[in-house]
Amino acid sequence: MKKLKEILGTSFKVVMFIIATILWSIFVYTIGGEWLYFVPLIAGDVLFWETISWQFWKKKKKKPKKKKSEVRSWIDAIGFAVIAATILRTFLIEAYTIPTSSMEKSMLIGDFLFVSKTAYGPRVPMTPIAFPLVHHTMPIVGGKSYSESIKLPYHRMKGLGNIKRNDCVVFNWPAETLGRPIDKKENYVKRCVGIPGDKIEIIEAQLIVNDAPQEEPEGMKKQWHYDVSTQGTGLNPNILYEKYDITEGGYGRNRNEYNLTLTNEGRDALKNFPNVTAIKKRTEKPGIYAEYIFPHDENLKWNVDNYGPITIPAAGTTIKLTTENLSIYKDIIKRYEGEEMGDNEKFKNIESIISEKGSCDYEFKMNYYWMMGDNRHNSADSRFWGFVPENHIVGKALFQWMSWDKNAKGLKKVRWNRLFRSVK
Repeated sequence: MKKLKEILGTSFKVVMFIIATILWSIFVYTIGGEWLYFVPLIAGDVLFWETISWQFWKKKKKKPKKKKSEVRSWIDAIGFAVIAATILRTFLIEAYTIPTSSMEKSMLIGDFLFVSKTAYGPRVPMTPIAFPLVHHTMPIVGGKSYSESIKLPYHRMKGLGNIKRNDCVVFNWPAETLGRPIDKKENYVKRCVGIPGDKIEIIEAQLIVNDAPQEEPEGMKKQWHYDVSTQGTGLNPNILYEKYDITEGGYGRNRNEYNLTLTNEGRDALKNFPNVTAIKKRTEKPGIYAEYIFPHDENLKWNVDNYGPITIPAAGTTIKLTTENLSIYKDIIKRYEGEEMGDNEKFKNIESIISEKGSCDYEFKMNYYWMMGDNRHNSADSRFWGFVPENHIVGKALFQWMSWDKNAKGLKKVRWNRLFRSVK
């Protein structure tokens, strides 16, 4: 060892660190302890970089340091900040903004969330070469923020638990057809109402899970479209917003008719208005086919308010595919477990077998989930584009760290009562 130290000189410490890191990585791979891969980063900071004071309770001896130029100091500081933020964003927690009203009033437009990657386990980046701290598009100049020259297969590290019913989940929109890699597809946030193996059905706008009405957690606020009729004076939109938090809707066909999106509380409040004569939930009739509803099969007379039953696929389970149910599982076989896994012929082969033999057994490779927005009549969700594969899951919505109301003025633009509130 002494001879080696003499030969390597000042590089001895670095070489030994690299060797130790390689041996440690082999050991971690052998035992399957993925989170232990981060240990060499901490060791490297203690031994070389000293960006964090790991022994903050001790007085640090001042070492003579080479004086850095101001430019070099700025480069080092920015470099460390970017690397630290990227690791944090990729493996631990990420900020997310609510852009649409699909989860209104549970989550509001202008809510800024923190999303936990550790809740279900962080997903190893599938496109590791990318501009830091950007999703899929370069700021200002536009264009792709990532390179597809290197692609990694899907792998999820161990997390704190699994997705549970009624979790608010952030995921990559599986139905996107812009050709982006899975981890660069657009981010959506919805409530997971169905986990692998569940049977989902909607009867006259009522969600049924495993033959029972959906269990609604505290804090969940569902909304539907209502037709509201008045006589005499109309409804004041400022009062509806300021007093009852009714923000969606407007006039109907006639002056005394309104189409409003209401929670149960909002509906009950309007019933007490002396000038309101009728409030009726607007629901689609059963047995009416809607072409925009998944799986877009006219033989299945499903619509937004009357849907299913449909069973959520679980990894390892086998189903008998026929011409009657093939449309339900087409996207899974053709895209999620076919083209996106490098098998472009899988669906064609299965179609051929069904055509020849009448049926074909198929085993699902991944778990799938059913996502719906709480704003039931104003949410593009699984009713429109189907199942969400497990490799599209990003993380669990934790809490709002900021909430911004663009309709308010002054200090009221900040929804102070929503700051640091957990997502339910």
